Amino acid sequence: MSTISPSPGGAPIHLQFDDNTLLPLLFGEHSRHLARIEQRLGVSLAQRGNRLAISGPHSGCAAARDALVALYDRLQRGLTIDMGEVDAAVRFAEAADGHAANVDLFGSEDLTIRTRKRHVGPRTQNQGAYLRALRDYEMVFGLGPAGTGKTYLAVAAAVDMLISGRVDRIILSRPAVEAGERLGFLPGDVREKVDPYLRPLYDALYDMLPGDQVMKRLASGEIEIAPLAFMRGRTLANSYVILDEAQNTSPVQMKMFLTRLGENSRMAVTGDLSQVDLPPGARSGLFDAIEALAGIDTIGIVRFGAEDVVRHSLVTRIVRAYDAHENARRAKPTSERPKR
Repeated sequence: MSTISPSPGGAPIHLQFDDNTLLPLLFGEHSRHLARIEQRLGVSLAQRGNRLAISGPHSGCAAARDALVALYDRLQRGLTIDMGEVDAAVRFAEAADGHAANVDLFGSEDLTIRTRKRHVGPRTQNQGAYLRALRDYEMVFGLGPAGTGKTYLAVAAAVDMLISGRVDRIILSRPAVEAGERLGFLPGDVREKVDPYLRPLYDALYDMLPGDQVMKRLASGEIEIAPLAFMRGRTLANSYVILDEAQNTSPVQMKMFLTRLGENSRMAVTGDLSQVDLPPGARSGLFDAIEALAGIDTIGIVRFGAEDVVRHSLVTRIVRAYDAHENARRAKPTSERPKR
């Protein structure tokens, strides 16, 4: 465990780590993790043996201290860290505003999902809430912009339940195209036709399981690709069902999908209400469902924002810029809005 010296009057904060074997993992190759923390928080980190001195603005020093303690604790628990975890620790520490010393910023350990290829844990506060909802509720809605991990974490939860035997299969669905007949122009069987539209789900699967395991489970039906139009009339028991890009469903399609839930099954519905591709004037089934089901306390609804984007930092700025642009556009009188 690390020991912390307080930083009264702007004096440097000193950390001392007991396990020297963890320091190369904590600091990163060529101290790249320390460099990232310095860059993000505007602080200076000086290492001497198993001690680290943090100097700079008080708020930055406190956040760096909390981030490093959280990362060290993660390593002590046998978990790995990479640049993504470093960014997550900094993000959590900044949000805690210096009040999280000696607290696990990543949330309780039981939120970490262990799959065959990697350990997946929350990298923002809302991701922690989402993983908790996926664990506690049979039906969960994840709403928010691209890059917030809503689909990736749902797939991780599904894979975890499959390999532990708590469900018999995973069913992945997505509204593939605006008009069903367009699938007919693509060569191959149904799965080959919808594969391009489900590629993000496949990418997540291959992150969680070895490639041969994914192919084997697809062949056996343990992992099933089910176009939304083909879900009608089914009862999905002992399954983990994921509907991605749900903002592009109609209210009728959404009701049909949600009522497929069978015994011992879980359902995750993800979508971004700011990117609806339905014809102008058409009501999104996702928006309709959130309104209709808001009063059911056994359904989890988690909303992500730009602060939860865990892709390139520029993606966060892009999301915020578009949000600001859209808000400014809506604030203008109708006569001043540009014609589309």
